[in-house]
Amino acid sequence: MDQEMHEAGDNRFIPMTSITSGSGREVINDVYYYTDQIANIAFIGYPDKGDWVLIDAGLPGSADEIRAEAAERFGENAKPSAIILTHGHFDHVGGLVELVQEWDVPVYAHELEMPFLTGEKSYPEPDPSVEGGMLAKISAIYPNEPINLGKAVKPLPDDHSVPGLDDWEWIHTPGHSPGHVSFYRENDSLLLSGDAFITVRQDSFYNVLMQNDEVNGPPRYLTTDWEAAKKSVEKLEAIHPDMVVPGHGTAMQGENLTEGLQELVQTFDQTAKPSYGRYTEDDDDTY
Repeated sequence: MDQEMHEAGDNRFIPMTSITSGSGREVINDVYYYTDQIANIAFIGYPDKGDWVLIDAGLPGSADEIRAEAAERFGENAKPSAIILTHGHFDHVGGLVELVQEWDVPVYAHELEMPFLTGEKSYPEPDPSVEGGMLAKISAIYPNEPINLGKAVKPLPDDHSVPGLDDWEWIHTPGHSPGHVSFYRENDSLLLSGDAFITVRQDSFYNVLMQNDEVNGPPRYLTTDWEAAKKSVEKLEAIHPDMVVPGHGTAMQGENLTEGLQELVQTFDQTAKPSYGRYTEDDDDTY
């Protein structure tokens, strides 16, 4: 265990929830996702084979829930071969330090996320002034300081392979964060989009609570590069995924996904990008 490893300095419980919190869904034999409050955590691997990978780690305080889900799906004391991150925002790394300390497994993230995972740099502060609903307005309380995983975190391979997941590739989808990645498996056209696009209006308290599903751009209050975010959505739409497991919202597939993504691409500047906010203007010095 790395003695330098520690939680974020502003780590704290965030009082957010949804009707799907605490529940899981198997979307295909080897892909299961669990909703921790408002964020999805994916467990990739066949339950009867015991070899699996964890994608993201929920909100602060989620380690016990993740361990319990892993035990339920893969057996008592099951631990993954690796933990892979879409990015390092607080609602995707909340249980990470505790899990890594216990499991002693490697963590992988895009090289541009490394400063936020090794204690070197804080993310830009969430923007409560951005156009949006109540969850945007209270975003000043959301943690933005970095965790420190020390030597446990490593950059994803340059060849876009995903450690522990032979059939998957990672796709750089920046905008929501500089090193944000999504994961795609071509043989069944399954996409883990992270927060590049999601299937709930994340700034709306009511929509998040009820998990009303619709294809949306990334959460407004933490997205800092809207031009990059738009290009990332275009990149993911171009691969024509048949099913998506997003970082927030419910899994979606078929025509609803196809048509929703097409509409998002066509209307991104009007429907996804906020009309006002701290990060709506081009700013090369955001990070």
